Amino acid sequence: MKTYLDCIPCFMQQALRAGRLATTNEKKIKLILDKTGEMVKNVSMNATPAETGMMIYGIVREVTGVKDPFKAIKKQHLKETKAIYPELEKIVANSDDKLLTAIKIAIAGNIIDLGVSRAFDIVSDVKKILKQEFAVFDYTAFKKQLKKTKNILYIGDNVGESVFDKILINELKKPVKYAVRSIPIINDVTWEDAIASGLHEVTELIDSGCKSPGVILNQSTPEFLELFNTTGLVISKGQGNYEGLSDCNRQVFFLLKSKCPIIANHLGIEDNAIILKEHKI
Repeated sequence: MKTYLDCIPCFMQQALRAGRLATTNEKKIKLILDKTGEMVKNVSMNATPAETGMMIYGIVREVTGVKDPFKAIKKQHLKETKAIYPELEKIVANSDDKLLTAIKIAIAGNIIDLGVSRAFDIVSDVKKILKQEFAVFDYTAFKKQLKKTKNILYIGDNVGESVFDKILINELKKPVKYAVRSIPIINDVTWEDAIASGLHEVTELIDSGCKSPGVILNQSTPEFLELFNTTGLVISKGQGNYEGLSDCNRQVFFLLKSKCPIIANHLGIEDNAIILKEHKI
């Protein structure tokens, strides 16, 4: 997915939000905005937004020396999602289609996105999404691929949401490898965050090698690329991963909630929709 003109104000908003979390020094925040503005002037419109996001948060680290501005917020999201985890397990156990319900719950976790300027309430939003119809619903294709695959690559997105991913991973009933970011970037799940989420209890963790808010294949580790190219079923969570993988040359199933009009337009759907989309070669 390329960059659109409407992405540019969002880049500046992300820089401001991350800067304010990292420091209260107004001069440093202004420097972050100045450097981001200079960078954006020269950014290729053919680059993915995730690639530009990587540069923005690199600027924030460089100026402030803070490696993880969202650390406290991530801990709070983990606390909140772990608190409702038992209730989510009961919802799946009592549903007629456990796999589909687990998919909806995993997508519901995708509301926890600090890369977009939207407020959310975890519990109420989960309840809404469980009743929401899909805008894109390639469930039959998903079940078909799941049935014949021997292993799964699950590409994680946000912290907190990662707790919801456990629900779906348990329902897949196949060996799963869960890919995380190499370093803290927005509130995306790193190895440390995945451990805190309890994901190591249900899956094998793998470092994607990516330092961007979304997988970028040419920046991934050889190990991750080998898995991506050979694993029978690839599940990609969230908008950042969609930005990086929407033009890839293999089948991928995207699970996300659209929280950005640019991505909604790219998918040909309304904003705030939920998606289970098969990307075909």
